[in-house]
Amino acid sequence: MKWVTWRDVGVDRMGCAWLIRRFIDPAAEFLFVTPGRGSLPEGAEPFDIPGTRLSHHRGHSSFHTIVREYGLDDPVLRRIAQMVDEADVTQEVTVEPAAPGLDLICRGLRRTSPDDQVALERGGLIYDALYAELGAEPH
Repeated sequence: MKWVTWRDVGVDRMGCAWLIRRFIDPAAEFLFVTPGRGSLPEGAEPFDIPGTRLSHHRGHSSFHTIVREYGLDDPVLRRIAQMVDEADVTQEVTVEPAAPGLDLICRGLRRTSPDDQVALERGGLIYDALYAELGAEPH
């Protein structure tokens, strides 16, 4: 399936792409568009684009929305969703001290990657590591 989002990916879009590939569509193909320029490609599922189903809703990140929309009942994914919320969306209360670091790392990956596809690949490694570490923590 094809998925489309804005170019210049950051913490939320990197996380969404990882989530989609890892838990929803292992063969996902990602397309990138410039914000505000024309229509979205036909047949591609948009994410992290305002006004679409898989975007920010009720003060939550697109990552959080995808976890909810696809019924991914995994406590580790819910914790990562909280981190992405805190890193990407203004929050009144923060409970995840790693959120600012996750955002910083993702911004650095975007800057050091030659394009968005490479940034997603590199970001996927970060999210794989985060998922593994959080899953190994005692609850």
